Amino acid sequence: MSLESVPPKYAQLVQALQRRIESGDYPPGSLLPSENQLINEFGVSRPTVVAALRVLREQGWIDSQQGKGRFVRGRPAMASAEQPRPGQAYLTAPETASAGEVVEAAAVAVPNRIAALLGLAPKSKAFLRRRLVSRDGEPTEVVSVWVPLELSEGTDLTSAESLPQGLREHLQSRKGVRFDHIVEQITARMPSTDETKRLGMPKNTPLLAVYGAVRDASGQTMAVVEVLLPADRHELEDAYPLS
Repeated sequence: MSLESVPPKYAQLVQALQRRIESGDYPPGSLLPSENQLINEFGVSRPTVVAALRVLREQGWIDSQQGKGRFVRGRPAMASAEQPRPGQAYLTAPETASAGEVVEAAAVAVPNRIAALLGLAPKSKAFLRRRLVSRDGEPTEVVSVWVPLELSEGTDLTSAESLPQGLREHLQSRKGVRFDHIVEQITARMPSTDETKRLGMPKNTPLLAVYGAVRDASGQTMAVVEVLLPADRHELEDAYPLS
């Protein structure tokens, strides 16, 4: 499941490099430009370049060779099916790779849906980190990450600054947790008054709400990623092979 509309900077760079590979500008076997060259050419930050190269490597477009650089492999089969799902994208990409601001970072009572996903009793508290993401100076989505209180202790989730690493990497390094898979649910609903104001939404416009339950190998939910997308600005697309 990949987001259409205007993607974050790292995803835009991924798409630009994919186009160059497909057009033959970067033929299979050729050396990809260095991080510094990509930073200078595209005018983006190093975390953005690192995030984009990680996606290309995971999807099979490029290979990394220690001490030599990154080499082009070419367009992988079913590349479109390998695009990060919404929950995965916001869990793995550095916050600094997209414009936005942290609008909430606190222990709060969880809504019923989040409590059920986290396996918490109703009205329990969990730690919420909520970020308003912008494109070209306009708010486009709200991304919230909910984790049990004990998982937030000793981390930078309380920081008002955007994190220079993905939430998965941050929690892995600070708490030693290992995320295994995400179970994603997508629903549509009308926004609250606060959500309408925060996202600058027209009257009577619904939201697409993506809930990603992030689980460990045993199936226990360790975190929930909630992405709120105004339905008039986003489209969700999926691709899969035919058996």
